[in-house]
Amino acid sequence: MLSQKRYNQSERTLQTVNPVPQKADNMTNPYRFLENIADPAAIPAEGILSRTIHDDDQVRAVLFGFAPGEELSEHTASMPAIIHILHGEARLTLGEAAMDAGTGAWAHMAANLPHSVHARTPVAMLLLMLKRQS
Repeated sequence: MLSQKRYNQSERTLQTVNPVPQKADNMTNPYRFLENIADPAAIPAEGILSRTIHDDDQVRAVLFGFAPGEELSEHTASMPAIIHILHGEARLTLGEAAMDAGTGAWAHMAANLPHSVHARTPVAMLLLMLKRQS
């Protein structure tokens, strides 16, 4: 099963909300199709909701829904990643650079790059974490 998590800003933790059933896996089906990952209904009225929609040995895809004003404070990731803003307006900080990012914005981040996301409006964001091959 895939997980769905809610970010607790005051505690700076992700909490599992409820499992999301996985409809396909690489063992029985060589693809995964989701009709609309940018569904505005997935954006919470308050807080941040994250939902892993795919996870294999090459990539983890996580869909985030941010209520307006919510923020993932500066952090780093041990692997390269791609941010794609599917809906809404956010302020991204990537290393020393800060920029406004609206619907359709896309950013690639090297491993260990400090970054943060601040939602100015309701935001749907896709995060792709690129796992290193051994």
